[in-house]
Amino acid sequence: MTDEIWTRDEIESPCVKLCVIQPEARICVGCYRSMDEIGAWSKMTPEARREVMAALPERAKLLAIRRGGRSARLKSR
Repeated sequence: MTDEIWTRDEIESPCVKLCVIQPEARICVGCYRSMDEIGAWSKMTPEARREVMAALPERAKLLAIRRGGRSARLKSR
């Protein structure tokens, strides 16, 4: 028997606790949400959350190309 009081029809947060906003794309490098979406997440309807979740895989491509860092320094030697 399932306790219906504790049953929720919500999408879990895509947060992976790697909260860093990429300055050019202005999205989180962990979950790919914008700062506005992160701030509004708890107040969004399940439908609005689903729309954001559907867009996240496409946003990941914005951060796929990295410039600089250790890898770039090693290649330039």
